[in-house]
Amino acid sequence: MEAKLLAIDAGTTGVTAVLFDGDLRPLGRAYREFPQVFPRPGWVEHEAADILSAVDGVVGEILAHPDAGGVELLGITNQRETVFALERKSGRPLGRGIVWQDRRTAERCLELREGGYGDAVHRQSGLLLDPYFSASKIEWLMKQDDQLARRTRNGEVVFATVDTLLIHHLSGGAVFSTDPTNACRTMLYDIEKRAWSPDLCELFGVPIDALATVNESTACVTYTDPGRTAGRRMSIHGVAGDQQSALFGQGCFEKGSFKATYGTGSFLLLNAGAERKDSQRGLVTTLAIGRSGESVYSLEGSVFICGAAVQWLRDSLGFIGDAAEIEALAGSVEDAGGVYFIPAFAGLGAPYWDAEARGALLGLTRGTEPAHIARAVLEAMAFQNAELIELFRAESGLAVERVLADGGAARNDLLMQIQSDLARATLVRFESVEATARGVAALAGLGAGLWSDPGEPMARCQTPEEVFTPKLEEAARQDRLAEWELAVRRVLSNTTA
Repeated sequence: MEAKLLAIDAGTTGVTAVLFDGDLRPLGRAYREFPQVFPRPGWVEHEAADILSAVDGVVGEILAHPDAGGVELLGITNQRETVFALERKSGRPLGRGIVWQDRRTAERCLELREGGYGDAVHRQSGLLLDPYFSASKIEWLMKQDDQLARRTRNGEVVFATVDTLLIHHLSGGAVFSTDPTNACRTMLYDIEKRAWSPDLCELFGVPIDALATVNESTACVTYTDPGRTAGRRMSIHGVAGDQQSALFGQGCFEKGSFKATYGTGSFLLLNAGAERKDSQRGLVTTLAIGRSGESVYSLEGSVFICGAAVQWLRDSLGFIGDAAEIEALAGSVEDAGGVYFIPAFAGLGAPYWDAEARGALLGLTRGTEPAHIARAVLEAMAFQNAELIELFRAESGLAVERVLADGGAARNDLLMQIQSDLARATLVRFESVEATARGVAALAGLGAGLWSDPGEPMARCQTPEEVFTPKLEEAARQDRLAEWELAVRRVLSNTTA
C-alpha cells in the first residue's frame, strides 16, 4: 500500500488537517475555526479545549476520507510562542493560554531592556525583548497566581507551547515534547548550545524542569492513542513551528532561499545556513531545518497582523461576509483613495518592535468607501512585507528577486500583484498553498525513512500555479514606500526596541 501521511496545522484562528500521498500531493483537507478571547485591549487568549476540540474534529473528518487507509505517520505544526500552563499529572489546562499576539507584558519587556538585558537575551536566544515571545508570558502567569508559582516550583506544572499541547493530547498523555523550532521561540532556549538556557530561565523565573523535553524535528516522539485518532495508531514523526515548517515545505533547504507566508500574521524567513548571522536592524535569528532534518539558522521578519485584518473587516466591521470577498471589494476601486491602514492591533513587529503602537486608518474623507478601506487593508499587508524584503536585501546582500508565497491569503491574486509591485520581486504561488502542512508531512516522511532527500517528492508535487511580476515603475514604488513610512511613524510610541 502506498504511504500516506497526515499533517495537523494548529494555527492561530483554526486547525487544518491535510492528508498527503507519498509524493506529498494533498488528497484531502479538513478545517475548523476556534474562538479568540480578548479579555482586555491588547490581550489575546485561547482556551485549550477549543483548540483540542478543533483538532479532534479535523482528525476524525480526515481519517474518514476514502483515501485515508494506511495512514501511519503524523506530523504536527503549530502557531508558535503561544503558551499554556498544564498540570503535569493530568495534562489539564490550568487556565487559558496567552497567545503570541498578546501585549500584556510590554511594560516588563521595556523594563528588562532598560535594565540592560537585551544583549544577553539576544546573544543566547537570537530574539529581541518583546512580549511576542513566550518567556515574559510564563513569568506573568506565575506572578499573577501564587498557587501556580508554588505548584511550578514543586514540579507539578509544565508550560506548553501548542505543539506540546497537541502531542500530549493525541498520545493520551504519554509525553510532554517539543522541538528546536518551537523551543527557540520561547526566549528560554540557547540556539547555539541547542538546549534550555539556565541563564534565561533564571532571568524569567522559570524552572527548566517546567519545560517540555526537546526532541529533533524528525524524531519519532511517541504514538497516538487510537482512542484519540479514530482507532489508528500513528507515529508522531515530525514536529515544527509553523513558519519553519512552511520554509521546509517550500523546499527552502539551501542557504539564501526565501519564503513569505500570508496567514493570521505574515512571516518572512531566509535560510541563513549552518553559521549564525545576526541582524542589526530588527530581524531576529531563529532556528530552521535543513535538507537532512538538521537544525540550521534563519533570519526572520515577523508581521503580527496580516489575514487577521481581513477577519476584522468581516467580523467587526461587517464589510464582507467571507474572507475571500475582500478581493472583489478591493478590486472595485483603482486605488485606496489616499487611505492608509496601519494594522497595529497587537503592536508592530519587525522592523519596529513597538509593543505600544496601535492601529490607525489615515487619510479618510467623505468620499472614502468600504472598497477603499478594503484595498488599504490589502496594501498594508504588502507594504509591511515590502519593508521587510528591503531589509533582508540590505542585511543579507542578496537581491531577493524571487519570493515563494504560501498561506491562505496568498490565494488572493490582487494582494499578490500589489506585493510584487511594492517589493519589486517576482512572486511564485504554487498550486497548493498548504506549505506549512506539507513541510511537517515531509519532515515526518524524512524521519520515517520514506525518502532520503525531501526535495525529490517536493519536485514532483510543487506545480507553480501563478507567477506575479512587478508592473509598478520604480520611482512610483519608492514614493509609495515613503508615504507608507510616514503613515507608520504617526502610530509609533516612544518605547521601540
